[in-house]
Amino acid sequence: MINLKALVYGVEISKLSPLVYYAGNEEDIKIGDLVLVNTEMGLDVGTVRIGPKEMTFEEIGYEVTSIIRKLNDEDMIVYKENIELAKKAKKITEEKAKELNLPMRILHSRVVFDRSKIIVFFGSDTRVDFRELVKELAKEFKARIELRQIGIRDEVKLIGAIGLCGQQTCCSRFLRTFDSIKMEMAKTQQMLINTAKISGRCGRLMCCLAYENEFYENSLKCIPNEGSTIEYENVPAKVITVNIFLKQVTLQIIENNQPVMVKLPFEYFKKSCPMGD
Repeated sequence: MINLKALVYGVEISKLSPLVYYAGNEEDIKIGDLVLVNTEMGLDVGTVRIGPKEMTFEEIGYEVTSIIRKLNDEDMIVYKENIELAKKAKKITEEKAKELNLPMRILHSRVVFDRSKIIVFFGSDTRVDFRELVKELAKEFKARIELRQIGIRDEVKLIGAIGLCGQQTCCSRFLRTFDSIKMEMAKTQQMLINTAKISGRCGRLMCCLAYENEFYENSLKCIPNEGSTIEYENVPAKVITVNIFLKQVTLQIIENNQPVMVKLPFEYFKKSCPMGD
């Protein structure tokens, strides 16, 4: 079977959104260029972030369409006017939502290139009946209005925040997609299970728990869990602590409660993980 390849560019439709691949002419298009493309929202403007790059259709995973064109001078005028119109739409949506007593946090708005549609993104802690709001906005802007409620992780990604590390949150700085973060990751990394210490500004488990998880999984795969019982020098011993960085395990001999500190690897772990050294 022949894997057909296409010369594509990765285009960012909005800040840190997942890249969408489009075909294009490598002589005309460069990284950083603003281009006109068809999106799920309609005709819109995106920024070229990757390319040109040869990829198979299997790698891309969907049918690739072509970049329509780089923005010309006339397009740039429309684009800048749309940015201002989007700001106005956000402000008016905030005012009208307040008048209607709707529990909404208006976060961002976007106007598609031909101004046929305005998309307003909002956050809320509950379901919102915004039908009346849509009618009011449609009358105001004479365009199709789409209100999109986004989750709390996407909300923090959109507005930005400072993480517990003192830096700008990863999601608003460089992450394009969210990994599935599980409590097991914190346990694997031997962190204190204190929700306040392992949760991000969104209130969900911190994205950075995924960064080093593979290292910990590989390092601990041949080592029994803390609290488990093993045989040490022909007597049963309980594993009290495991320190990956010092490559050290603290055991407690069960018959006399004697603590023993053992450097890794020792014979038990060699047997447990024969592929290890």
